[in-house]
Amino acid sequence: MNATTIKDNQAADLLSSYIDGDDGAFEALYDMYSQMLLNYGSCLTTDKELVKDCVHDVFIKLLDRNHGKSIKHVTSYLIISLRNKLVDAFRRNSFLSDAMVEDYRNVIYAPDVEHTYVDQEQSRLQGKFVNRLLGTLTPRQKEAFKLYYMEEKPYDEICRIMQMNYHSVRNLVHRGMLRLRAAAM
Repeated sequence: MNATTIKDNQAADLLSSYIDGDDGAFEALYDMYSQMLLNYGSCLTTDKELVKDCVHDVFIKLLDRNHGKSIKHVTSYLIISLRNKLVDAFRRNSFLSDAMVEDYRNVIYAPDVEHTYVDQEQSRLQGKFVNRLLGTLTPRQKEAFKLYYMEEKPYDEICRIMQMNYHSVRNLVHRGMLRLRAAAM
């Protein structure tokens, strides 16, 4: 388990304890996430007071024990809720000010933490899949694949490194590719 998953599991346990009546669990949940949310909000706007207000609004909404029952991923919920609160505040402020909507473009369209997390998770899963596939190769096939595909060495250099003739190296790579294709199906 990675650190994010562990933290999310701890947060889910705290939220569950709060729903069951433990007010101290809510305080621990607030302590666990308030600084992270303040930092995230500060990336979206330079208005620190607005960020503080929105973070508190997110936690106030979470105080409703019935609302908390539907939350599965606490970290994602808190980040998305804060972002939505900030966007709502930007919209409200744009109706009350003379500023152009374009002035808020960089703030509203900041990188989405959830998409970044999903991309990282997909990369991790793809890495696991590639490692599993590479595990089906013989050690010599792995070495040839590493040299050819990862280090982008030409066949002549691979021959010298592995002390094999040209056709043997090509056969290793070819048979390895066939084995990977079979394992991937």
